[in-house]
Amino acid sequence: MRGTHDILPDQSRAHRRIRETARELAERYGYAEMSTPIFEFTEVFKRTLGETSDIVTKEMYTFADRSGDQITLRPEGTAGIARALISGGLGQSLPLKFFYSGPMFRHERPQKGRLRQFHQIGVELLGAASAMGDVEVIALGDQILEALGIRGRTRLELNTLGDSASRAAYREVLVAYLTSHRDGLSEDSAKRLDRNPLRILDSKDKGDREVVDGAPLFGDYLTDDARAFFDRVRAGLDDLGLAYLINPRLVRGLDYYCHTAFEYTTEHLGAQGTVLAGGRYDGLIETMGGPPTPGVGWAAGIERLAMLLDEQVPAVKPVVVIPVGDEFEAEAFRVTQRLRLAGIAADIGFSGNLSRRMKRANRMGAAYAVILGSDELARDAATLRDMETGAQEEVALDKLVDRLTQRR
Repeated sequence: MRGTHDILPDQSRAHRRIRETARELAERYGYAEMSTPIFEFTEVFKRTLGETSDIVTKEMYTFADRSGDQITLRPEGTAGIARALISGGLGQSLPLKFFYSGPMFRHERPQKGRLRQFHQIGVELLGAASAMGDVEVIALGDQILEALGIRGRTRLELNTLGDSASRAAYREVLVAYLTSHRDGLSEDSAKRLDRNPLRILDSKDKGDREVVDGAPLFGDYLTDDARAFFDRVRAGLDDLGLAYLINPRLVRGLDYYCHTAFEYTTEHLGAQGTVLAGGRYDGLIETMGGPPTPGVGWAAGIERLAMLLDEQVPAVKPVVVIPVGDEFEAEAFRVTQRLRLAGIAADIGFSGNLSRRMKRANRMGAAYAVILGSDELARDAATLRDMETGAQEEVALDKLVDRLTQRR
């Protein structure tokens, strides 16, 4: 199906490395893993992503279930976690730190780094109003990229969206500017001008970009409190030695976003240059009907991160047990199972003569072959062959696990 793909073994290993690296580091920072349903009531996403957003109007997979309820496959992870906080009564345990991973769904035009079913990792810090919360989630994302060996191929872009007073002041001057350039806006942006003008700053339309390039800057309309918050975020990043670039055009279009917005971007993936993005969303949970609850987090696309990995994640090199003749298959299976129970990756050559089974072991990238024939079994032994060097030796079956463990 267009926009989806099979995740074959090479890609699966890369995805697993990304998930496990992120999960391990998230736990080090105190983030507990959780997951939400792949589908939610559509209203969960309409309220959080905005009625006029491209995701809601063009990209969500929405359908009526057999009860007539409007259901949507999740296009992102934050809304489900915010809903879980409210419906699960988790607000009594704040602050909370969550890590998640899983598939997301958007009906977009497929291209490199953009799929209709894609996968994300993400973190959410709920109930922490301090600027140090922003610093922590950025530091965690930075460390994950570093552990994956791709931090050097990205740059951290940073901006502030200020507080509600800052946004109100900026919205006024932005609407005045955009209204004077309405004729240069795309049809979608012209519709957003009255309802959600900040969304226009996110537009990728060429004409919109030309208009936006001359727009007033958000930073010129910050309140003293908002500027002080951003200064604390920057000081925290500076203290950790985390390099960043201020991008005054980096925004989030919805009113519940505030203060810090950030993205890790790359020039190695063409148009889809954002690999990890997040920010502070203190108004989100209140928008969904919950109590006022500060929040900050980020999400990263696993497929895009995988494309930045320097090399393929190697497969485990197994030990392949090869019976020389069908009459020895039962013993070969017993030996194979004994190796597996001892923690050694082992496979068995199921069919063919010795030559064909050895060729298959080579294709599998086997480290060793354990050859079982009549001569070996008469002595309760096996021939152990190093598949890289070709060297081989006879090893007693009851010593085979110890010998392979030593060689590993």
